[in-house]
Amino acid sequence: MPEPGSRTEPDAVLWRLQDATNAHDIEAICACFAPDYRNETPVHPARGFTGSEQVRRNWTQILTSIPDLAAKVVGSAVSGETVWSEWEHRGTRPDGTPHLMRGVIVFTVKDGLIASARFYLEPVDEDATGADAAVQGQVRPGATS
Repeated sequence: MPEPGSRTEPDAVLWRLQDATNAHDIEAICACFAPDYRNETPVHPARGFTGSEQVRRNWTQILTSIPDLAAKVVGSAVSGETVWSEWEHRGTRPDGTPHLMRGVIVFTVKDGLIASARFYLEPVDEDATGADAAVQGQVRPGATS
């Protein structure tokens, strides 16, 4: 059994991905993913894909568009091959506006590579709508209080 915190645990790839992202090293980012990597985006099903080439295209576009991108793993937990992770991505868009995304990514890791992910990382909504109005808008669209 690996020592807690060692880079041989199933979450080691998580820290490699964070480090590679912060180094803006596209090759190191892509090296974290299996060639047949499968991405599921349950909130946006059409955005799911299979294959590490799409990973390369996505990250190339992200790093080109957000040249000061900084990624942070806020927390993580491991259960077998499953690594639950909470992320924050910060940076500046080409027009000077802030880029801020937060959310959870649930990875399946096999042989030290990310084999699949359920991706819930989303742009932060700065809308000032409170809890009551937000719930009402979800369950009764168009209703006014």
